[in-house]
Amino acid sequence: MSSTVDRNGRHAEISGAGFAGLTAAAALAQRGWTVRVHEKGKELREQGAGIVLWHNSLQVLKAIGAWDRAMSDSMTPPFYETRVQGRTVSQEDFGGLPWRTMTRPHLHKALLETALEAGVEIRTDSEVVSADPRGEVALASGETLKADLVVGADGVKSAVRDSIGFEQERWKSRDGITRFLVPRCKDELGPGDWDNVIDFWNLEPRYLRVLYVPCNERELYIALGAPRDDEQGSRTPIDLDLWTSVFPELAPVLKAAAVADDPKYYGYETTVVSEWSRGRAALVGDAAHAMCPALAQGAGTAMTNAYTLAVAATEAADAGIEDALTRWWHTERPITDRVQKRSADYAANRGMSKGNQFDEVNLETAQYDPTDTDRHATA
Repeated sequence: MSSTVDRNGRHAEISGAGFAGLTAAAALAQRGWTVRVHEKGKELREQGAGIVLWHNSLQVLKAIGAWDRAMSDSMTPPFYETRVQGRTVSQEDFGGLPWRTMTRPHLHKALLETALEAGVEIRTDSEVVSADPRGEVALASGETLKADLVVGADGVKSAVRDSIGFEQERWKSRDGITRFLVPRCKDELGPGDWDNVIDFWNLEPRYLRVLYVPCNERELYIALGAPRDDEQGSRTPIDLDLWTSVFPELAPVLKAAAVADDPKYYGYETTVVSEWSRGRAALVGDAAHAMCPALAQGAGTAMTNAYTLAVAATEAADAGIEDALTRWWHTERPITDRVQKRSADYAANRGMSKGNQFDEVNLETAQYDPTDTDRHATA
């Protein structure tokens, strides 16, 4: 889709150029809006390592025209394998449900190029410090900008959310992860099913976990899980002797992680916000519903809700945008609430270690199609 689309006279200001912000920006611009995205960083880049996308977010990529870009350097692993104490307890293929792994920088680049192609303006070194439900954003520079729609896609520390005063509840889980993007090292790893996503769990005598996610033929995402109060397990740079003693089969990729630049340990957190819109301001992504990564739906729900927000706002009459935003989140929120709660529960009880946990209930969000106009009749 190109920037030659007919403009509808509406304008959106978006805070945050992550997955949610860029998805909303592209979807709005393709529907005739002029869109400006503010990124407080001096450059556009996606922090993090790898990502798993499911049917819900893949449908969004198709709908906004980012599919080919995203698929070009990604893969669908044969199985999601769970191993406990070195023994395989399950191999899940999800019965043909579409899913895909890729690096986060690759997905970000695909969304960015799609947004720019649609005519989105992106400002770097431009920090939104507050927003007004009447349709205004204030920048750190002192500039105030007016819009028909303000979108807070500015993460767990959202200035849009906090300046408006949305009520929120936030709690921390006992565990967290350190993420790395490293070479595949397939030759060094030796024989084995190294194209699978493999969830390695060590429960005794201490909890340590490695999530192994091949992203393409060259790059591997690994996430090292440890409790917050485990000083040795959560240390960065990682304690290579500890991790290789528990997971010796992963020594080549763990060695690569040990020399990674500026690694950070992230504790799991859940944020529940009382409402996702007020007036002409709406929240998407982690600003609205940050969740533990147990079911790999943080980015998926962010992209899904950003896309449906753009559709709802566009379909509303000029005088009805505020009501349309309220209807949007009342309609879309329940499925996100359910996966958020399940993700928090699994993080708390480490239940994914049992294997075979991607049943119909836990795949509810993954199977959701935000582009299907009859989705709520069939969900």
